[in-house]
Amino acid sequence: MIAVLLGPPGSGKGTQAKRLAPKLQALHLSSGDILRAEKAAGTELGKKATDYMDRGELVPDSLIIEMMLGRMTRERGKSILLDGYPRTLAQAEALDEGLARSGLKIHRVVNIDVPDAEVERRMTGRRSCPTCGAVYHVEFTPPGTAGKCDKDAVDLVQRNDDKPEVVRKRLVTYHHQTQPLVDYYRKCGLLKDVDGIQAPEEVEAKVEAALA
Repeated sequence: MIAVLLGPPGSGKGTQAKRLAPKLQALHLSSGDILRAEKAAGTELGKKATDYMDRGELVPDSLIIEMMLGRMTRERGKSILLDGYPRTLAQAEALDEGLARSGLKIHRVVNIDVPDAEVERRMTGRRSCPTCGAVYHVEFTPPGTAGKCDKDAVDLVQRNDDKPEVVRKRLVTYHHQTQPLVDYYRKCGLLKDVDGIQAPEEVEAKVEAALA
């Protein structure tokens, strides 16, 4: 089985992929993980990707898809859970074409649906300790003393990625680039929607059922 998890930033798809992969005996793959692995291994693809990153440029889709397909082909016969890839319609079409050439295909796509307002609430409320890296949330997991880390009493900070204006920009990008994937996979008859505004355990159970 090859499955894809979709959802906006802050939807919890990465967390769900990490939780479900062991239960489903599936390999959890993300484009970021594969990119880092190729770079660390010093492969030819990794060196090419590093050249782009060192120049401050995005790694081209063609290189990412080559890495993804290479890993997926090597893991033929294993269940694979894709997280964070594909991100665009062009990537999805290229992935389908590449898998078909290798005699593989995507079997299921699960969309974890979370409204923009809830995404903003989740992401803008996060705070982290610059010293130990502990992460809190002003609503869900607040520190014992407001604004202070429980471990070392250092002032907590809000990452740039979690600032309201940045979160809104990321959502605009998501709706423009990634939301069309929902329609694409729905037309392919592969998509199942899961309501992401539930406890993580409930979302996990429903995603697992949707993948069955």
